[in-house]
Amino acid sequence: MTAEGLVLDGVGLWLGGRRLIGPIDLALAPGDVAVLMGPSGSGKSSLLAFLCGTLDPAFRAEGRIRLAGQDIADLPPERRRLGILFQDDLLFPHLSVGGNLAFGLPAGLSNRERRSRASAALAEAGLAGFLDRDPATLSGGQRARVALLRMLLSEPRALLMDEPFGRLDSRLRGRFRELVFARAKAEALPVLMVTHDREDAEAARGIIVTVGEGLSEVS
Repeated sequence: MTAEGLVLDGVGLWLGGRRLIGPIDLALAPGDVAVLMGPSGSGKSSLLAFLCGTLDPAFRAEGRIRLAGQDIADLPPERRRLGILFQDDLLFPHLSVGGNLAFGLPAGLSNRERRSRASAALAEAGLAGFLDRDPATLSGGQRARVALLRMLLSEPRALLMDEPFGRLDSRLRGRFRELVFARAKAEALPVLMVTHDREDAEAARGIIVTVGEGLSEVS
């Protein structure tokens, strides 16, 4: 395992006196994908929240998280540099498409540079000319692409995904799925995805981590 990847070392979750997940030992090199599968209520989304630093205090977590060789378990969320995609795109309705993308960019850039980077990202994703569009005017697939671009512009070191394709119809789902995995590979991002969908899991072509009833199995 190279130092640049995402490592879960004995990671587990408890709720009250009941173990939900773990312990999980998982090492993802840059560009590798792991898929977390299990029944509803098994703690999959809560595990992502633990990695992000936003775990509900009702849960108790154990284990260590390393990213790019750094132990991040005790860092605040904004310093962990983990990108996350949800089932809902969570675009800010009061901002233009360009404003949403600029939100993900590092601080200290001029307005001109922010617009330039946002425009270039949109053009690369087939959305040239969308900079000043209202997010409410976008289709579901377009909104999903803007959410992905915003996350990538924040320069994350790993990508977490929680049912990211669940609200897309079958026509868009496959295309957006291919785009996400291709971009993650190109950016050399280790990926951990939660899904209930077997087709999504197979498309990821990665490690499968099955959780449930307090057990975790990596295959």
